[in-house]
Amino acid sequence: MEPFLIAKQDPASGGLELNFLPRMGNRHGLIAGATGTGKTVSLQTLAENFSRIGVPVFMADVKGDLTGITQPGGANPKVAARVQLLGLQDFQYAGSPAMLWDVFGEKGHPMRSTVSEMGPLLLSRILELNDTQAGVLSIVFKVADANGLLLIDLKDLRTMLKYVADNAKDMITEYGNVSAASVGAIQRGLLTLEEQGGDKLFGEPALDLTDLMQTERGRGIINILAADRLMSSPKMYATFLLWLLSELYETLPEVGDLDKPKLVFFFDEAHLLFNDAPSALMQKIEQMVRLIRSKGVGVYFISQNPLDVPDVVLGQMGNRIQHALRAFTPRDQKAVKAAATTFRENPAIDVEQAIMELGVGEALISFLDEKGTPGIVQRAFVLPPHGQIGPITPEQRQKLIQGSILYGHYEHAVDRESAYEILTDKARQEAATQQKTADEKRIALEAQLAEKQRLQNEKLAAQNAAAQARAQAAQQRATRAQRSELDKFVGSVGKSVVRSVATSAGREILRGVLGGILGGGASKRRY
Repeated sequence: MEPFLIAKQDPASGGLELNFLPRMGNRHGLIAGATGTGKTVSLQTLAENFSRIGVPVFMADVKGDLTGITQPGGANPKVAARVQLLGLQDFQYAGSPAMLWDVFGEKGHPMRSTVSEMGPLLLSRILELNDTQAGVLSIVFKVADANGLLLIDLKDLRTMLKYVADNAKDMITEYGNVSAASVGAIQRGLLTLEEQGGDKLFGEPALDLTDLMQTERGRGIINILAADRLMSSPKMYATFLLWLLSELYETLPEVGDLDKPKLVFFFDEAHLLFNDAPSALMQKIEQMVRLIRSKGVGVYFISQNPLDVPDVVLGQMGNRIQHALRAFTPRDQKAVKAAATTFRENPAIDVEQAIMELGVGEALISFLDEKGTPGIVQRAFVLPPHGQIGPITPEQRQKLIQGSILYGHYEHAVDRESAYEILTDKARQEAATQQKTADEKRIALEAQLAEKQRLQNEKLAAQNAAAQARAQAAQQRATRAQRSELDKFVGSVGKSVVRSVATSAGREILRGVLGGILGGGASKRRY
Protein backbone atom coordinates (compact mmCIF):
# COMPACT_ATOMS: atom_id res chain seq x y z
CA MET A 1 0.00 0.00 0.00
CA GLU A 2 1.42 3.37 -1.04
CA PRO A 3 2.16 5.93 1.70
CA PHE A 4 0.02 9.05 1.91
CA LEU A 5 1.11 12.63 2.46
CA ILE A 6 0.40 14.11 5.88
CA ALA A 7 2.72 17.10 6.24
CA LYS A 8 5.03 19.23 4.16
CA GLN A 9 7.56 21.95 4.68
CA ASP A 10 6.97 25.17 2.83
CA PRO A 11 9.07 25.47 -0.34
CA ALA A 12 11.17 28.19 1.26
CA SER A 13 12.35 25.67 3.87
CA GLY A 14 13.04 22.92 1.37
CA GLY A 15 9.57 21.52 0.71
CA LEU A 16 10.25 18.18 2.46
CA GLU A 17 7.24 15.85 2.36
CA LEU A 18 6.36 13.63 5.31
CA ASN A 19 4.49 10.49 4.32
CA PHE A 20 2.67 7.99 6.47
CA LEU A 21 3.06 4.25 5.83
CA PRO A 22 -0.38 2.55 6.07
CA ARG A 23 1.15 -0.72 7.22
CA MET A 24 2.46 1.12 10.29
CA GLY A 25 -0.98 2.48 11.09
CA ASN A 26 -1.56 -0.18 13.76
CA ARG A 27 1.54 0.91 15.69
CA HIS A 28 -0.48 3.63 17.39
CA GLY A 29 0.23 7.32 17.63
CA LEU A 30 0.01 10.54 19.60
CA ILE A 31 -1.24 13.97 18.62
CA ALA A 32 -0.33 16.51 21.30
CA GLY A 33 -0.31 20.25 21.67
CA ALA A 34 -1.79 23.19 23.48
CA THR A 35 -5.31 24.44 22.79
CA GLY A 36 -5.65 26.15 19.42
CA THR A 37 -2.43 24.81 17.90
CA GLY A 38 -4.05 22.54 15.29
CA LYS A 39 -4.63 19.14 16.90
CA THR A 40 -8.18 18.85 15.50
CA VAL A 41 -6.98 19.61 11.97
CA SER A 42 -4.25 16.97 12.29
CA LEU A 43 -6.81 14.43 13.49
CA GLN A 44 -9.15 15.29 10.61
CA THR A 45 -6.37 15.06 8.02
CA LEU A 46 -5.24 11.66 9.30
CA ALA A 47 -8.83 10.37 9.42
CA GLU A 48 -9.50 11.49 5.86
CA ASN A 49 -6.42 9.75 4.55
CA PHE A 50 -7.19 6.51 6.36
CA SER A 51 -10.71 6.64 4.96
CA ARG A 52 -9.38 7.28 1.47
CA ILE A 53 -7.40 4.03 1.50
CA GLY A 54 -10.39 2.03 2.77
CA VAL A 55 -9.68 2.03 6.52
CA PRO A 56 -12.70 2.63 8.81
CA VAL A 57 -12.15 5.24 11.50
CA PHE A 58 -13.71 5.90 14.88
CA MET A 59 -13.39 9.24 16.66
CA ALA A 60 -15.18 11.07 19.45
CA ASP A 61 -16.29 14.60 18.68
CA VAL A 62 -15.81 16.29 22.04
CA LYS A 63 -16.25 19.85 20.74
CA GLY A 64 -18.92 19.18 18.15
CA ASP A 65 -16.84 20.36 15.17
CA LEU A 66 -15.68 17.13 13.49
CA THR A 67 -18.86 16.51 11.50
CA GLY A 68 -17.63 18.95 8.87
CA ILE A 69 -15.47 16.13 7.57
CA THR A 70 -18.59 14.87 5.78
CA GLN A 71 -18.83 17.99 3.60
CA PRO A 72 -16.42 19.41 1.00
CA GLY A 73 -14.30 22.27 2.31
CA GLY A 74 -13.27 25.37 0.41
CA ALA A 75 -15.00 28.13 2.32
CA ASN A 76 -12.15 28.71 4.79
CA PRO A 77 -9.60 31.32 3.62
CA LYS A 78 -6.95 29.98 6.02
CA VAL A 79 -7.17 26.57 4.35
CA ALA A 80 -6.82 28.17 0.93
CA ALA A 81 -3.79 30.11 2.14
CA ARG A 82 -2.18 26.96 3.52
CA VAL A 83 -2.81 25.12 0.26
CA GLN A 84 -1.10 27.93 -1.62
CA LEU A 85 1.79 28.12 0.87
CA LEU A 86 2.57 24.42 0.54
CA GLY A 87 2.16 24.42 -3.23
CA LEU A 88 -0.48 21.66 -3.24
CA GLN A 89 -1.28 21.71 -6.95
CA ASP A 90 -3.75 18.78 -7.07
CA PHE A 91 -5.55 19.57 -3.82
CA GLN A 92 -9.32 19.00 -4.13
CA TYR A 93 -12.02 19.61 -1.57
CA ALA A 94 -14.19 16.61 -0.78
CA GLY A 95 -16.26 15.15 2.00
CA SER A 96 -15.80 11.69 3.50
CA PRO A 97 -18.42 9.00 4.13
CA ALA A 98 -19.45 9.02 7.78
CA MET A 99 -21.74 7.42 10.32
CA LEU A 100 -23.01 9.57 13.18
CA TRP A 101 -23.45 8.10 16.66
CA ASP A 102 -24.71 9.41 19.97
CA VAL A 103 -25.06 7.61 23.29
CA PHE A 104 -28.17 9.68 23.99
CA GLY A 105 -29.65 9.09 20.54
CA GLU A 106 -30.05 12.81 19.81
CA LYS A 107 -27.29 13.57 17.29
CA GLY A 108 -26.76 10.14 15.80
CA HIS A 109 -27.62 6.46 16.04
CA PRO A 110 -27.87 5.32 19.68
CA MET A 111 -24.70 3.57 20.80
CA ARG A 112 -25.28 1.16 23.68
CA SER A 113 -23.55 -1.47 25.69
CA THR A 114 -25.05 -3.95 28.13
CA VAL A 115 -24.18 -4.03 31.82
CA SER A 116 -22.70 -7.52 31.40
CA GLU A 117 -20.49 -6.41 28.52
CA MET A 118 -19.29 -3.37 30.42
CA GLY A 119 -18.24 -5.57 33.34
CA PRO A 120 -17.66 -4.73 37.01
CA LEU A 121 -14.19 -3.18 36.53
CA LEU A 122 -15.26 -0.47 34.08
CA LEU A 123 -18.63 0.05 35.74
CA SER A 124 -16.92 0.60 39.09
CA ARG A 125 -14.94 3.42 37.48
CA ILE A 126 -18.07 5.06 36.07
CA LEU A 127 -19.75 4.82 39.49
CA GLU A 128 -16.55 5.95 41.26
CA LEU A 129 -16.64 3.08 43.74
CA ASN A 130 -13.96 2.31 46.30
CA ASP A 131 -12.25 -1.09 46.46
CA THR A 132 -14.78 -2.59 48.91
CA GLN A 133 -17.76 -1.44 46.88
CA ALA A 134 -16.12 -2.62 43.66
CA GLY A 135 -15.67 -6.03 45.30
CA VAL A 136 -19.37 -6.21 46.13
CA LEU A 137 -20.22 -5.27 42.55
CA SER A 138 -18.00 -8.12 41.33
CA ILE A 139 -19.91 -10.51 43.60
CA VAL A 140 -23.19 -9.32 42.07
CA PHE A 141 -21.87 -10.12 38.59
CA LYS A 142 -20.69 -13.56 39.71
CA VAL A 143 -24.04 -14.40 41.28
CA ALA A 144 -25.79 -13.27 38.10
CA ASP A 145 -23.54 -15.47 35.96
CA ALA A 146 -24.00 -18.44 38.28
CA ASN A 147 -27.78 -18.15 38.03
CA GLY A 148 -27.92 -17.44 34.30
CA LEU A 149 -29.31 -13.94 34.82
CA LEU A 150 -28.61 -11.44 32.06
CA LEU A 151 -27.60 -7.94 33.14
CA ILE A 152 -28.64 -5.75 30.24
CA ASP A 153 -29.71 -2.39 31.64
CA LEU A 154 -29.58 -0.55 34.95
CA LYS A 155 -32.89 -1.89 36.24
CA ASP A 156 -31.42 -5.39 35.89
CA LEU A 157 -28.44 -4.35 37.98
CA ARG A 158 -30.57 -2.65 40.63
CA THR A 159 -32.79 -5.71 40.92
CA MET A 160 -29.74 -7.95 41.14
CA LEU A 161 -28.24 -5.80 43.88
CA LYS A 162 -31.45 -6.09 45.90
CA TYR A 163 -31.53 -9.86 45.37
CA VAL A 164 -27.95 -10.28 46.58
CA ALA A 165 -28.54 -7.99 49.56
CA ASP A 166 -31.70 -9.90 50.56
CA ASN A 167 -29.86 -13.22 50.38
CA ALA A 168 -26.48 -12.04 51.67
CA LYS A 169 -26.51 -14.43 54.66
CA ASP A 170 -26.96 -17.44 52.39
CA MET A 171 -24.11 -16.35 50.09
CA ILE A 172 -21.48 -15.35 52.62
CA THR A 173 -19.72 -18.74 52.68
CA GLU A 174 -19.44 -18.93 48.89
CA TYR A 175 -18.92 -15.31 47.83
CA GLY A 176 -17.96 -13.41 50.95
CA ASN A 177 -19.57 -10.65 52.92
CA VAL A 178 -21.97 -8.29 51.17
CA SER A 179 -22.61 -5.29 53.40
CA ALA A 180 -25.78 -3.29 53.18
CA ALA A 181 -23.69 -0.11 53.23
CA SER A 182 -21.80 -1.11 50.06
CA VAL A 183 -25.00 -2.09 48.28
CA GLY A 184 -26.50 1.24 49.28
CA ALA A 185 -23.48 3.13 47.93
CA ILE A 186 -23.74 1.31 44.60
CA GLN A 187 -27.47 2.02 44.39
CA ARG A 188 -26.80 5.72 45.02
CA GLY A 189 -24.14 5.67 42.31
CA LEU A 190 -26.63 4.17 39.87
CA LEU A 191 -29.14 6.86 40.75
CA THR A 192 -26.56 9.58 40.06
CA LEU A 193 -25.64 7.91 36.78
CA GLU A 194 -29.30 7.88 35.74
CA GLU A 195 -29.66 11.56 36.59
CA GLN A 196 -26.74 12.26 34.23
CA GLY A 197 -28.45 10.28 31.48
CA GLY A 198 -26.10 7.34 31.90
CA ASP A 199 -28.98 4.87 31.72
CA LYS A 200 -28.89 5.53 27.95
CA LEU A 201 -25.51 3.80 27.87
CA PHE A 202 -27.08 0.44 28.61
CA GLY A 203 -29.66 -1.53 26.71
CA GLU A 204 -30.35 -3.38 23.51
CA PRO A 205 -29.75 -3.59 20.68
CA ALA A 206 -26.16 -3.22 21.84
CA LEU A 207 -23.51 -2.02 19.43
CA ASP A 208 -22.37 -4.56 16.85
CA LEU A 209 -18.67 -3.84 16.35
CA THR A 210 -18.86 -4.81 12.69
CA ASP A 211 -21.01 -1.70 12.19
CA LEU A 212 -17.92 0.37 13.01
CA MET A 213 -15.85 -1.36 10.34
CA GLN A 214 -17.79 -0.63 7.19
CA THR A 215 -16.68 0.74 3.85
CA GLU A 216 -18.50 2.61 1.11
CA ARG A 217 -17.31 2.43 -2.50
CA GLY A 218 -13.83 1.51 -1.36
CA ARG A 219 -13.58 4.24 1.30
CA GLY A 220 -13.60 3.59 5.00
CA ILE A 221 -16.59 4.91 6.94
CA ILE A 222 -15.64 7.54 9.52
CA ASN A 223 -17.66 6.90 12.69
CA ILE A 224 -18.21 10.11 14.65
CA LEU A 225 -19.49 9.86 18.22
CA ALA A 226 -21.16 13.04 19.45
CA ALA A 227 -19.41 13.44 22.80
CA ASP A 228 -20.03 17.06 23.73
CA ARG A 229 -22.80 16.08 26.16
CA LEU A 230 -21.07 12.87 27.21
CA MET A 231 -18.07 14.98 28.24
CA SER A 232 -20.15 16.50 31.05
CA SER A 233 -19.29 13.30 32.90
CA PRO A 234 -15.59 12.78 32.07
CA LYS A 235 -15.33 9.34 33.68
CA MET A 236 -18.37 8.15 31.76
CA TYR A 237 -16.84 9.42 28.51
CA ALA A 238 -13.42 7.88 29.09
CA THR A 239 -14.80 4.58 30.38
CA PHE A 240 -17.22 4.20 27.48
CA LEU A 241 -14.43 4.68 24.92
CA LEU A 242 -12.26 2.28 26.88
CA TRP A 243 -15.10 -0.26 26.74
CA LEU A 244 -15.17 0.11 22.95
CA LEU A 245 -11.44 -0.54 22.78
CA SER A 246 -11.65 -3.53 25.11
CA GLU A 247 -14.52 -5.00 23.05
CA LEU A 248 -12.42 -4.65 19.91
CA TYR A 249 -9.50 -6.27 21.66
CA GLU A 250 -11.55 -9.20 22.99
CA THR A 251 -13.65 -9.73 19.86
CA LEU A 252 -11.37 -9.30 16.86
CA PRO A 253 -9.14 -12.19 15.78
CA GLU A 254 -5.37 -12.06 15.62
CA VAL A 255 -4.20 -10.85 12.20
CA GLY A 256 -0.67 -9.60 12.79
CA ASP A 257 0.70 -6.78 10.65
CA LEU A 258 -1.42 -6.02 7.60
CA ASP A 259 -0.90 -3.72 4.64
CA LYS A 260 -3.28 -1.34 6.38
CA PRO A 261 -5.20 -1.37 9.68
CA LYS A 262 -8.67 -2.85 9.97
CA LEU A 263 -9.73 0.11 12.09
CA VAL A 264 -8.13 3.29 13.45
CA PHE A 265 -9.41 4.56 16.79
CA PHE A 266 -8.84 8.20 17.81
CA PHE A 267 -9.15 8.82 21.55
CA ASP A 268 -9.54 12.56 22.17
CA GLU A 269 -8.98 14.07 25.63
CA ALA A 270 -6.87 11.02 26.43
CA HIS A 271 -5.83 12.34 29.83
CA LEU A 272 -9.34 11.52 31.11
CA LEU A 273 -8.60 7.86 30.58
CA PHE A 274 -5.68 7.84 32.97
CA ASN A 275 -6.79 10.32 35.65
CA ASP A 276 -7.21 8.54 38.99
CA ALA A 277 -7.33 5.16 37.24
CA PRO A 278 -6.93 2.27 39.74
CA SER A 279 -3.98 -0.06 39.26
CA ALA A 280 -6.14 -2.91 37.93
CA LEU A 281 -7.56 -0.63 35.24
CA MET A 282 -4.14 0.74 34.34
CA GLN A 283 -2.85 -2.78 33.83
CA LYS A 284 -5.81 -3.52 31.55
CA ILE A 285 -5.15 -0.37 29.49
CA GLU A 286 -1.44 -1.10 29.16
CA GLN A 287 -2.09 -4.69 28.10
CA MET A 288 -4.74 -3.68 25.61
CA VAL A 289 -2.66 -0.93 23.97
CA ARG A 290 0.32 -3.28 23.73
CA LEU A 291 -1.58 -6.18 22.19
CA ILE A 292 -4.46 -4.67 20.22
CA ARG A 293 -2.19 -3.82 17.29
CA SER A 294 -2.02 -7.55 16.53
CA LYS A 295 -5.80 -7.36 16.01
CA GLY A 296 -5.23 -4.82 13.23
CA VAL A 297 -6.37 -1.82 15.29
CA GLY A 298 -4.42 1.41 15.57
CA VAL A 299 -5.04 3.64 18.59
CA TYR A 300 -4.22 7.36 18.45
CA PHE A 301 -4.37 9.43 21.62
CA ILE A 302 -5.04 13.17 21.41
CA SER A 303 -4.06 15.27 24.40
CA GLN A 304 -2.75 18.70 25.29
CA ASN A 305 0.25 17.45 27.18
CA PRO A 306 2.32 14.32 26.48
CA LEU A 307 2.76 13.94 30.24
CA ASP A 308 -0.94 13.08 30.40
CA VAL A 309 -0.10 9.66 28.95
CA PRO A 310 1.82 7.23 31.21
CA ASP A 311 5.32 6.36 30.01
CA VAL A 312 4.50 2.67 29.55
CA VAL A 313 1.67 3.63 27.17
CA LEU A 314 3.56 6.51 25.57
CA GLY A 315 6.30 4.07 24.63
CA GLN A 316 3.80 2.23 22.40
CA MET A 317 3.07 5.38 20.38
CA GLY A 318 5.19 4.95 17.24
CA ASN A 319 3.77 7.84 15.20
CA ARG A 320 3.98 11.34 16.66
CA ILE A 321 2.58 14.73 15.74
CA GLN A 322 3.63 17.31 18.31
CA HIS A 323 2.12 20.78 18.04
CA ALA A 324 3.19 23.78 20.06
CA LEU A 325 3.38 23.70 23.84
CA ARG A 326 3.45 26.67 26.19
CA ALA A 327 6.08 26.75 28.91
CA PHE A 328 4.69 29.18 31.43
CA THR A 329 4.95 26.95 34.50
CA PRO A 330 7.51 24.41 35.76
CA ARG A 331 5.13 21.61 34.77
CA ASP A 332 4.83 23.06 31.28
CA GLN A 333 8.61 23.24 31.00
CA LYS A 334 8.85 19.65 32.14
CA ALA A 335 6.31 18.68 29.51
CA VAL A 336 8.33 20.43 26.81
CA LYS A 337 11.48 18.57 27.83
CA ALA A 338 9.61 15.27 28.05
CA ALA A 339 8.14 15.78 24.57
CA ALA A 340 11.53 16.67 23.16
CA THR A 341 13.16 13.52 24.49
CA THR A 342 10.57 11.24 22.86
CA PHE A 343 11.72 12.11 19.34
CA ARG A 344 14.61 10.68 17.38
CA GLU A 345 17.15 13.48 17.36
CA ASN A 346 17.63 15.73 14.34
CA PRO A 347 20.89 17.70 14.49
CA ALA A 348 19.31 20.47 12.45
CA ILE A 349 16.55 21.13 14.96
CA ASP A 350 16.61 22.24 18.58
CA VAL A 351 13.49 20.25 19.42
CA GLU A 352 12.93 21.73 22.85
CA GLN A 353 13.10 25.26 21.49
CA ALA A 354 11.10 24.45 18.38
CA ILE A 355 8.16 23.05 20.39
CA MET A 356 7.58 26.49 21.88
CA GLU A 357 7.94 28.30 18.54
CA LEU A 358 5.61 26.26 16.34
CA GLY A 359 2.81 28.12 14.59
CA VAL A 360 -0.80 27.04 14.20
CA GLY A 361 -0.95 23.91 12.06
CA GLU A 362 2.80 23.44 12.31
CA ALA A 363 4.22 20.44 14.15
CA LEU A 364 7.22 18.31 14.95
CA ILE A 365 6.53 15.00 13.23
CA SER A 366 8.01 11.53 13.39
CA PHE A 367 6.49 8.52 11.64
CA LEU A 368 7.67 4.91 11.66
CA ASP A 369 9.66 3.78 8.63
CA GLU A 370 9.32 0.45 6.82
CA LYS A 371 11.36 -1.29 9.50
CA GLY A 372 9.22 0.09 12.29
CA THR A 373 11.94 2.52 13.38
CA PRO A 374 10.88 6.05 14.36
CA GLY A 375 11.91 8.55 11.71
CA ILE A 376 14.10 11.55 12.45
CA VAL A 377 11.94 14.36 13.76
CA GLN A 378 11.04 16.99 11.21
CA ARG A 379 9.37 20.36 11.45
CA ALA A 380 6.55 20.80 8.94
CA PHE A 381 3.02 21.99 8.32
CA VAL A 382 0.23 19.45 8.55
CA LEU A 383 -1.81 19.40 5.34
CA PRO A 384 -5.24 21.00 5.63
CA PRO A 385 -8.20 18.63 5.45
CA HIS A 386 -10.17 18.20 2.23
CA GLY A 387 -13.41 18.40 4.17
CA GLN A 388 -15.06 21.30 5.90
CA ILE A 389 -13.51 22.59 9.11
CA GLY A 390 -16.26 23.09 11.68
CA PRO A 391 -19.67 21.56 12.38
CA ILE A 392 -22.46 20.84 9.92
CA THR A 393 -25.97 22.25 10.23
CA PRO A 394 -28.73 20.36 12.10
CA GLU A 395 -30.45 19.77 8.75
CA GLN A 396 -27.32 18.22 7.28
CA ARG A 397 -26.90 16.07 10.37
CA GLN A 398 -30.47 14.81 10.19
CA LYS A 399 -30.07 14.01 6.51
CA LEU A 400 -26.94 11.96 7.24
CA ILE A 401 -28.66 10.05 10.04
CA GLN A 402 -31.77 9.22 8.05
CA GLY A 403 -29.75 8.32 4.96
CA SER A 404 -27.62 5.80 6.86
CA ILE A 405 -28.00 2.08 6.17
CA LEU A 406 -28.35 1.59 9.93
CA TYR A 407 -31.20 4.05 10.33
CA GLY A 408 -34.04 2.44 12.26
CA HIS A 409 -32.00 -0.44 13.68
CA TYR A 410 -30.56 1.12 16.83
CA GLU A 411 -33.31 3.70 17.16
CA HIS A 412 -35.82 1.15 18.49
CA ALA A 413 -34.81 -0.12 21.92
CA VAL A 414 -35.59 -3.72 22.87
CA ASP A 415 -36.31 -4.87 26.42
CA ARG A 416 -36.12 -8.66 26.46
CA GLU A 417 -36.33 -10.96 29.44
CA SER A 418 -33.37 -10.47 31.74
CA ALA A 419 -32.54 -10.33 35.44
CA TYR A 420 -35.21 -7.73 36.21
CA GLU A 421 -38.04 -9.70 34.63
CA ILE A 422 -36.88 -13.07 36.02
CA LEU A 423 -36.30 -11.87 39.58
CA THR A 424 -39.44 -9.74 39.57
CA ASP A 425 -41.49 -12.72 38.39
CA LYS A 426 -39.80 -14.91 40.97
CA ALA A 427 -40.55 -12.41 43.70
CA ARG A 428 -44.14 -12.18 42.47
CA GLN A 429 -44.49 -15.97 42.53
CA GLU A 430 -42.96 -16.15 46.00
CA ALA A 431 -45.29 -13.41 47.17
CA ALA A 432 -48.23 -15.27 45.62
CA THR A 433 -47.11 -18.51 47.30
CA GLN A 434 -46.69 -16.73 50.60
CA GLN A 435 -50.09 -15.11 50.16
CA LYS A 436 -51.64 -18.47 49.30
CA THR A 437 -50.01 -20.05 52.33
CA ALA A 438 -51.16 -17.17 54.48
CA ASP A 439 -54.66 -17.47 53.06
CA GLU A 440 -54.69 -21.20 53.72
CA LYS A 441 -53.47 -20.63 57.27
CA ARG A 442 -56.06 -17.90 57.71
CA ILE A 443 -58.85 -20.14 56.39
CA ALA A 444 -57.69 -23.04 58.58
CA LEU A 445 -57.50 -20.73 61.58
CA GLU A 446 -60.92 -19.32 60.80
CA ALA A 447 -62.27 -22.88 60.53
CA GLN A 448 -60.67 -23.78 63.85
CA LEU A 449 -62.12 -20.66 65.44
CA ALA A 450 -65.52 -21.39 63.89
CA GLU A 451 -65.42 -24.97 65.18
CA LYS A 452 -64.31 -23.77 68.57
CA GLN A 453 -67.08 -21.20 68.54
CA ARG A 454 -69.58 -23.88 67.48
CA LEU A 455 -68.49 -26.12 70.33
CA GLN A 456 -68.64 -23.21 72.72
CA ASN A 457 -72.08 -22.33 71.42
CA GLU A 458 -73.24 -25.92 71.80
CA LYS A 459 -71.81 -26.07 75.28
CA LEU A 460 -73.38 -22.76 76.13
CA ALA A 461 -76.68 -23.91 74.63
CA ALA A 462 -76.49 -27.14 76.63
CA GLN A 463 -75.67 -25.11 79.73
CA ASN A 464 -78.53 -22.75 78.98
CA ALA A 465 -80.89 -25.68 78.36
CA ALA A 466 -79.82 -27.33 81.60
CA ALA A 467 -80.15 -24.07 83.45
CA GLN A 468 -83.53 -23.52 81.83
CA ALA A 469 -84.57 -27.04 82.74
CA ARG A 470 -83.40 -26.48 86.29
CA ALA A 471 -85.17 -23.17 86.41
CA GLN A 472 -88.31 -24.76 85.00
CA ALA A 473 -88.10 -27.61 87.51
CA ALA A 474 -87.54 -25.09 90.27
CA GLN A 475 -90.47 -23.12 88.97
CA GLN A 476 -92.58 -26.22 88.89
CA ARG A 477 -91.52 -27.08 92.43
CA ALA A 478 -92.23 -23.55 93.50
CA THR A 479 -95.60 -23.69 91.77
CA ARG A 480 -96.42 -26.99 93.39
CA ALA A 481 -95.29 -25.61 96.68
CA GLN A 482 -97.39 -22.52 96.19
CA ARG A 483 -100.35 -24.69 95.19
CA SER A 484 -99.82 -26.86 98.22
CA GLU A 485 -99.70 -23.81 100.46
CA LEU A 486 -102.72 -22.40 98.72
CA ASP A 487 -104.54 -25.63 99.03
CA LYS A 488 -103.66 -25.70 102.67
CA PHE A 489 -104.74 -22.12 103.02
CA VAL A 490 -107.92 -22.63 101.09
CA GLY A 491 -108.65 -25.80 103.04
CA SER A 492 -108.02 -24.01 106.26
CA VAL A 493 -110.12 -21.04 105.22
CA GLY A 494 -112.81 -23.38 103.90
CA LYS A 495 -112.93 -25.25 107.09
CA SER A 496 -113.00 -22.06 109.00
CA VAL A 497 -115.77 -20.73 106.82
CA VAL A 498 -117.67 -23.95 107.10
CA ARG A 499 -117.19 -23.88 110.79
CA SER A 500 -118.18 -20.24 110.82
CA VAL A 501 -121.12 -20.84 108.57
CA ALA A 502 -122.06 -23.90 110.53
CA THR A 503 -121.70 -21.99 113.71
CA SER A 504 -123.74 -19.08 112.36
CA ALA A 505 -126.35 -21.40 110.97
CA GLY A 506 -126.43 -23.28 114.17
CA ARG A 507 -126.81 -20.11 115.95
CA GLU A 508 -129.59 -19.01 113.64
CA ILE A 509 -131.31 -22.34 113.98
CA LEU A 510 -130.79 -22.25 117.69
CA ARG A 511 -132.14 -18.75 117.88
CA GLY A 512 -135.00 -19.73 115.71
CA VAL A 513 -135.75 -22.68 117.85
CA LEU A 514 -135.20 -20.82 121.02
CA GLY A 515 -137.02 -17.86 119.65
CA GLY A 516 -139.90 -20.05 118.74
CA ILE A 517 -139.89 -21.56 122.12
CA LEU A 518 -139.36 -18.40 123.94
CA GLY A 519 -141.37 -16.36 121.58
CA GLY A 520 -144.47 -18.39 122.10
CA GLY A 521 -144.45 -17.89 125.80
CA ALA A 522 -143.81 -14.26 125.30
CA SER A 523 -146.64 -13.95 122.89
CA LYS A 524 -148.71 -15.62 125.15
CA ARG A 525 -147.61 -13.27 127.78
CA ARG A 526 -148.01 -10.24 125.50
CA TYR A 527 -151.39 -11.09 124.17
